[in-house]
Amino acid sequence: MPPEDMRTLTPMDTIGDVRAFYDNHPYPAPVASLDKYRDLYRNPDRRRAQSLLLWPMEKLRADRSILIAGCGTSQAAKYALREPDAHVAGIDISETSMRHTRDLQRKYGLRNLDLHRLSIEQIAELGRTFDQIVCTGVLHHLQDPDTGLRALRGVLAPNGAMHLMVYGTYGRFGIYMMQEYCRLLGIGTSKAELQALGAVIRGLSSDHPIAGVSRRAKDFTHPDELADALLHPRDHAYTVPQIHGWLQRCGMSFGRWHEQAPYLPRCGMIARMPHTARLASLPPPEQHAAVELLRGTMTRHIFIAYRSDHRGKSQSITFDGDAWRSYVPLRLPWTLCIRDRLPPGSAAVLINPAHSYPDLALPIASAQERVLAGIDGKRSMDEILRSTPGAINEETARRLVESLWEHDQIVFDSAGLG
Repeated sequence: MPPEDMRTLTPMDTIGDVRAFYDNHPYPAPVASLDKYRDLYRNPDRRRAQSLLLWPMEKLRADRSILIAGCGTSQAAKYALREPDAHVAGIDISETSMRHTRDLQRKYGLRNLDLHRLSIEQIAELGRTFDQIVCTGVLHHLQDPDTGLRALRGVLAPNGAMHLMVYGTYGRFGIYMMQEYCRLLGIGTSKAELQALGAVIRGLSSDHPIAGVSRRAKDFTHPDELADALLHPRDHAYTVPQIHGWLQRCGMSFGRWHEQAPYLPRCGMIARMPHTARLASLPPPEQHAAVELLRGTMTRHIFIAYRSDHRGKSQSITFDGDAWRSYVPLRLPWTLCIRDRLPPGSAAVLINPAHSYPDLALPIASAQERVLAGIDGKRSMDEILRSTPGAINEETARRLVESLWEHDQIVFDSAGLG
């Protein structure tokens, strides 16, 4: 069955059905404490790294305006907590979600957070524009995602950035099979039916297309999350080419994947395949589309997008010429450097835990590790290389820093923030 025939579980005509769904099954599961999240962001490099993913060419503005569109039970509160100088607005159509977010707002004294029970399609009613818009896991549930994205574009500042997540088509085949199964049996969202549905999924063969998804996802361990995955009244999904077409239709342009290594032909197992050179000869959007087909299990796409009339060059990171030498690299604080059970000839293996594909680990040699150790978020690559004379030659250094960037180990500050 073609993917486009599997995307809608039941007919949807009104926002009210989705609102009722989330009022009864709030998502994500509500939390009473954000203490651990707050502690993570005591490290200023976490905030800086997240900002550089959006704007590597622009100076950080702590007082920027941020919209969390479809904020659920806690997302807006998290942003307000971690960005205390920002002005954060959260919108959602679910009163249950709003109530949980208000509880967190009161608990943590989040005076920089405004909450509104509002649909994405109605966002213009706020009469505001935003430097940053975060909309993860929402647009694919709208009756017309194009209308929703255009509405968000309408309130995005000219040099603003969107952080978006939508479902991926190919990795969700098993989910769409189980959605159809639920439709045929008329399975509802009561606690008993969700418990029974969870037991059915756990009893399926390991060869069933949903088995890999259920092992990797958290959505099958909590009844409300199981309902969101399999019983949501509306569900669209996108391939890489469809994302590019969608953005173009709505006056937006693609910036980068939030984690780009899974899409790149020079990363992980894809780099060792016979077609690697042919893949690398394609334009980047076609490279990413081809690698999506090879990986085959991407259930979602997380990416950065800008207005198509954006005046700046927010994602113009390049390794042609000498520009890369002036970049200030910052190691992503959540990455790991492993020194146990190493491959032959390696001094360390670099891992980004955000990756869902274990083949994306990056081995480095001892000379490369010396250069990596010099990355402090303050010095340019040129300064780092001059401080480690003889470690590696310039071409090897260029390939190393490009590989670190491609593997989501570093981001660049090319606006002199360091």
